[in-house]
Amino acid sequence: MRTLGPDRLPVLARGFSLLGSGGGGTTTLLEIMAARVLDGAVDLHDLDEVDPGTPCVAAGFAGSTYLLTERVPSADAFAPLLAAAERWTGVRAAAVCAMEGAGLNGLTPLLVGDRMLVDADLMGRALPGIDQLSLLVDAVPGAIVVADTGGGVMLVDSSRAGDAESLVRSSVIRAGGAGAVLVAGFTVGDLRAHGIPGTYTRALALGAADIGGDDLPEARVLGSGRVSAVDAVPDDAFVRSVELVGDDGALLRLVARSEFLAVTRDGETIAASPEILVAIDSVSGEVLQVDAVTLARHVRVVALDAPPWWLASAERLARVIPAAYGLRGLEVGR
Repeated sequence: MRTLGPDRLPVLARGFSLLGSGGGGTTTLLEIMAARVLDGAVDLHDLDEVDPGTPCVAAGFAGSTYLLTERVPSADAFAPLLAAAERWTGVRAAAVCAMEGAGLNGLTPLLVGDRMLVDADLMGRALPGIDQLSLLVDAVPGAIVVADTGGGVMLVDSSRAGDAESLVRSSVIRAGGAGAVLVAGFTVGDLRAHGIPGTYTRALALGAADIGGDDLPEARVLGSGRVSAVDAVPDDAFVRSVELVGDDGALLRLVARSEFLAVTRDGETIAASPEILVAIDSVSGEVLQVDAVTLARHVRVVALDAPPWWLASAERLARVIPAAYGLRGLEVGR
């Protein structure tokens, strides 16, 4: 067990920004909200320190992260979702983890008070789909999803991950484009088998490193250069292609949707999701969201290791490679 105090929030937030792979939303709002909610230090528990039968929930926000900064959610945004989940399951969840261990959602569990914080999440990086939550990918029996509808809640109890994706997406629209989401009906033991452990530990290690230097843990430098073009892909308006003229003369291309999904060098893919691809401003050291990689900006591009959970089976991996987003031919080595 370790202790997280308010003074650790900037380090934790910086680490979760790196795990966002260019997505996940900026963390400033959640840093402010968490600092207000935290009375003092909070204990962070490793999964093997907690009784595996302990009921757990995972908290996060879905929809537009930009809308969250315009319509700031209340500090008790998860209270009605928790109440609905506990009525449905008939048990009180004693533990909480992150739904998405990246971007602003890495800090979201800190808003769910009076619950034991466990060091795990359901994605290991930023991903756009509710159907990409590890518990739903593995179809863990009993797992449910509860979402804010902007005045009520909607609960999904289905063995099909696609049901949760489509229905939660509808709820987010009803809520105005962004809203709270809670996953319940599972235990800490389920997290050991079907979750991604150690996400907070990883974020703390990344956030404490010198982002502008060469000591970023596990980072593989893919290149650096100045952005020369930012284009939409003709057959998919949601895909962005960013070209960089490399400092070494190579042509780098970053392919992104809401997160960076692949990096090519002179036409050859050198890194791709589920690797975590990060663009860092070469001058300020700022971790950049996809839409912040703009013309004439000089950036350094690095890859962080993919969460091992996604690599453990072909079925899991198929949910997160570029082809899962309709982007063919971006496998590494092609």
